[in-house]
Amino acid sequence: MVATHDICIRGSGIVARTLALLLARERLRVALATGEAAPSAAPDVRAYALNDASRALLDSLRCWPAVQDATPVQRMEVFGDDGGAVHFDAAEQGAAALAWIVDVPALEALLADAVRFQPRIEPVSQPVEATLTVVCEGRASATREAYGVQYEATPYEQHAIATRLRCARPHGQVARQWFAGVEILGFLPLGGPQGDTVAVVWSVPPARAEALLAEDEAGFCAAIEAASGSALGAVQLVAERARWPLQLARAARWVGPGWALAGDAAHSVHPLSGQGLNLGLADAAALARTLHAREYWRSVGDLRLLRRYERERAADVWLTGSVTDALQRLFLAPGDAARTLRNRGLSGFDRAGWLKHWVAQRAMNLSAARTLPPH
Repeated sequence: MVATHDICIRGSGIVARTLALLLARERLRVALATGEAAPSAAPDVRAYALNDASRALLDSLRCWPAVQDATPVQRMEVFGDDGGAVHFDAAEQGAAALAWIVDVPALEALLADAVRFQPRIEPVSQPVEATLTVVCEGRASATREAYGVQYEATPYEQHAIATRLRCARPHGQVARQWFAGVEILGFLPLGGPQGDTVAVVWSVPPARAEALLAEDEAGFCAAIEAASGSALGAVQLVAERARWPLQLARAARWVGPGWALAGDAAHSVHPLSGQGLNLGLADAAALARTLHAREYWRSVGDLRLLRRYERERAADVWLTGSVTDALQRLFLAPGDAARTLRNRGLSGFDRAGWLKHWVAQRAMNLSAARTLPPH
């Protein structure tokens, strides 16, 4: 069968739609295979911390949310389990924000509207023949399995609980994170600079997750207040609670003749670093850039071409995953010696000016111009 599209993207999430818009901008014929729409059981409670490169990329597509749905983070505070602490400040980094906490439903709505009005993108319910198939189906991708790609997953002994809280005190544009033995709690500011709502990501052992989900609203909020030291006062649950298992995973291969992986289909990291969607959007930008720079005689499905994309992204993903994994294991290590080491390390890092600055700059990815595909 003759391919009627240059690209078929399998997936309906943020990375898939972003990639579709980038490739349509390259004047490629794109089919976006979203599958049969399943009714949602509950509102989406997810929020993502996006760095400067992701902001610039989405802004170039005119899909950056309004400020009430993309709250700029001016400060980040991280607390250890025995007095250690580190903070990052946007002013110290000479940046407008350390990150932006983006409401997932708002971003998905903007991307869906942009796709709807892009004539070079054809939404289809099932995959179609194309010169290149890009798999953005998430970490449980059936297409990746059909291509025979090994997905090397290491489960963590943690599940993530996500929800949203209204707090007695405004968040002050501060992202907060608490490491407490086998638990990691994060508060991400929502609702704009004056907001009093936070997105919660709480990584806990599976049995603890089961118990927290079984709590009524009052019991769950009391547990949150205890874990956060009532940093924002009394809290009120304003959304459903969601739960999923955590893992570190990487695909053994990202590309093959006529196909490529992107986003969670290629990699998955622990949410403590807040880099999951940033990595996926960087995949989309890199693949669009690679296809833009191809030789005029080379097909978009050419394996040599696609390997350029794989080489560019694999190192960054490996480094981010490895650092995040090391931090997760360090803070979950039992014993007084490990507790003393990690808390002294946090406080020492807070005083390490040049190193702290370098880490912050990397996490913020201020070299946004390099990550943007030409247009």
